[in-house]
Amino acid sequence: MGLTVFDIDDTLFNTKAKVQVKKDGKVLKQLSASEYNSYRLQDGESYDYGEFKNASLFAKTSTPIARMIAKAKAIIKNSVAQGSKVIISTARSDMDNKEIFLRALDAHGISTDNIHVERAGNLNLGSSAKNKKVIFRKYLRSGRYSRVRFFDDDMNNLRSFLSLSKEYPNIEFSAYHVGKDGRTKTIR
Repeated sequence: MGLTVFDIDDTLFNTKAKVQVKKDGKVLKQLSASEYNSYRLQDGESYDYGEFKNASLFAKTSTPIARMIAKAKAIIKNSVAQGSKVIISTARSDMDNKEIFLRALDAHGISTDNIHVERAGNLNLGSSAKNKKVIFRKYLRSGRYSRVRFFDDDMNNLRSFLSLSKEYPNIEFSAYHVGKDGRTKTIR
């Protein structure tokens, strides 16, 4: 049985939400999802993820990346037929309205009846890569999967995922870097 994992931001959808960088209560910068992936907080700075928790903002402003949505839909359909599993692992934490968020996914053909959305942002371990690694381990520890593949726009997340192959040598790992246009490149 296989496990397929998709990221959301800049992988399945181009999103407009910004992470605010604050210091002393003032907004210093607003970062896109891709800028956030490489930004390092300076002394006294903190992140405000308010826009990434806003389900209405996601539903109204996120645009699907057609190539990846088509790939996800096909994989979900095949996985259901074959007994495999598909999840979404996002760096986001809980949304302020779960139903609006799930309806937005459904509206673009990502059937939430057949997938689970893992919110890595709830773990607060310091980075998206560390948070997602905990989620991957949860599934891999089950012993149910002989292969696992992961689609993400962030190379740090992909490298972290691939590092798990040492812990789970009997599982085949495949990692795919997703470009802005939805084209994928295999990462080794």
